Amino acid sequence: MSTTHAIGRRKTSVARVYLKEGTGSVTVNHRELNNYFATAMLQYKVNQPFAITETLGKYDVKVNVEGGGITGQAEAIRLGISRALVSINPENRALLKPDGLMTRDPRMVERKKFGQKKARKRFQFSKR
Repeated sequence: MSTTHAIGRRKTSVARVYLKEGTGSVTVNHRELNNYFATAMLQYKVNQPFAITETLGKYDVKVNVEGGGITGQAEAIRLGISRALVSINPENRALLKPDGLMTRDPRMVERKKFGQKKARKRFQFSKR
């Protein structure tokens, strides 16, 4: 089987996911999954599409991810894996969609406005 490519995004993170049949090894930026993501929650997020579609250990995953923090990167990888699984087997979409794994989360950091301290916070007002 050839390699399947998909892209996942979250906040400012972009993950390029390459999926091919194998033993279930997950490599993120040339490092093993449990070395890159230390907490079990982030590892669970990355493996969630495989658990839902019952394909855990059937595909080798190679990921290049950049930008954002570790949570955004984990969720970007999750979306990329979900999209790759759907492109391999369109029936997976019905399994992944109810859990929200096929939806790109549009929430981004709001830009800072001029004349203000942050996006919404104002400078302190002095009456006198």
